[in-house]
Amino acid sequence: MNIYVGNLPHGVSEEELREIFSQYGEVASVSLVKDRFSGQSKGFGFVEMPNNSEADQVIKALNKTDMQGRTIKVNQVQPQKRGRKNARRPRRY
Repeated sequence: MNIYVGNLPHGVSEEELREIFSQYGEVASVSLVKDRFSGQSKGFGFVEMPNNSEADQVIKALNKTDMQGRTIKVNQVQPQKRGRKNARRPRRY
């Protein structure tokens, strides 16, 4: 299961996230989204856990908890609906 982790402190590393999430089960991958130019974290990332029951457990345990003074948001990534990406673009004739 792919898990979204938001409102992260900017100083959190991928290793720290892996350590926290691995307390609840196997972690396949961790990726923090970083600014292309500065390399700083944008305050959110994704954790992939192969076992869905472990992933559900970590979501329930960590969602709305405090991490270095910030209340983090942890939930399952929702699949994007196809066709919505260009919905706001005006048509060109």
